[in-house]
Amino acid sequence: MNPYLAGTLLGIVLLLAMFLSGRGLGASGGLKYCMVSIVGAVDRPHADGSIYYSKYFEDGKKPLKNWLTIEIFGVVAGGFLSGAISKRLKFKIEKSPKISNIRRLIFAFLGGLFFVYGAQLARGCTSGAALSGMAVLSVAGFVTMIAIFGSAYLFAWFFRKNWI
Repeated sequence: MNPYLAGTLLGIVLLLAMFLSGRGLGASGGLKYCMVSIVGAVDRPHADGSIYYSKYFEDGKKPLKNWLTIEIFGVVAGGFLSGAISKRLKFKIEKSPKISNIRRLIFAFLGGLFFVYGAQLARGCTSGAALSGMAVLSVAGFVTMIAIFGSAYLFAWFFRKNWI
């Protein structure tokens, strides 16, 4: 897709999200609500006794009914549906011929783990903190975007052997 068209469409989606729901885009919070639900299902007394987890269950709240969780399920279902319609739904590991499948999967897992951890520290992911923050001209949104691109540029040198 043309990057200018994609950027314009992303801007329209962000504008509609803010207009219709009063919130911007974001995904990392949905993962948090999913994990909180798992902790509540596995050990409810611990969740109720914990300062962190108990606030998600007070007054009979159900974390899986949060709009962010529904958004995550929609993204997964939409990706699956898009792949099925375009006949590109298959298991394939994208990698350089110089590395093994196991190494690629380990690096992908570690990258995802660090990203989710960083998103929780920053109180938002790329879409929530950077895109939605920049859309409302938040200084934190601009700082986040600069940090994301700056760190990607710096770390690309260390991990380039995994791709070229």
